[in-house]
Amino acid sequence: MTAVFTRGTLDGSKEGAGAEVSAPAPRADCIADSAGGLTFDVTDPGEAGAAHLLLRLRDSDPAVEVRLPLTPAADGRLRAALPSSVELPEGRWNAYAQVEGGEPRRLMPGVNDLRSLVDRAPSGSRGHVAVRIPYATKQGNLSVRSWLRAPHAEVGELSIADGGLTAQGRVYGTSLGGAGYVEAVLRGESGRVRRAGLAPEGPGVAGSSDSGFAFSLPYAELGPEDGVWDLWLRPAGEEGPRIRLARLLDDVADKKPIFTYPVTRVDSVEVGPYYTVDNDLSVRVGA
Repeated sequence: MTAVFTRGTLDGSKEGAGAEVSAPAPRADCIADSAGGLTFDVTDPGEAGAAHLLLRLRDSDPAVEVRLPLTPAADGRLRAALPSSVELPEGRWNAYAQVEGGEPRRLMPGVNDLRSLVDRAPSGSRGHVAVRIPYATKQGNLSVRSWLRAPHAEVGELSIADGGLTAQGRVYGTSLGGAGYVEAVLRGESGRVRRAGLAPEGPGVAGSSDSGFAFSLPYAELGPEDGVWDLWLRPAGEEGPRIRLARLLDDVADKKPIFTYPVTRVDSVEVGPYYTVDNDLSVRVGA
């Protein structure tokens, strides 16, 4: 019996009805650089013609795509570069290899070298922070999580003590003013706001005196009702920008299931910080 090979399409369907053996999906090793760029080394799909690496923004309609040429590299592989100068809007990008005239094929993850992302401290000179982290999806495919924040407020280590949350951070793309503060906003009720003043930067915070900050948020001020409070930085007070507090500058694409923190019992409810699916910082109040 002759084996019929199939090729995956963008919607996950298969070509070649009655297929018994699927052609192995191409794999990509990824290397991240400290500037926010990515290099993809892809196994040769074994088809003739010009090849591209295709990044498609998930759930975009109409489709938003970035195409990068794949050129010969060492060991018979093909290489594509995504420099930090190429804008990649915030979201999750599915990765494909496509040979001219053929259907895109979903890429499988290889080895990700993300060492340059650990303790990354961008200069902020461009007025924004660009973060791209390749990761394996639950289905075992390669995707890239992208953030593009202008300006950006990066959260450092969190401390849970004395019935509240204490954190340090650094702001990129703007400066701190004397009127700056952190505000907690009850999700779904924009009029419910609690403020926490800023203190000078503490030990372990990278950056100069006009970019580092620390704050303490007493849990008792959030009230006894169940809800989620989203945390924002107002670096210049009410007159300046409002920046979501987040932790983006490392090699962890999804922090919610990995970065977990103890809860504190305040009166009749439990209170504790967590990172959302977008790696933004929030505090949950719940019985």
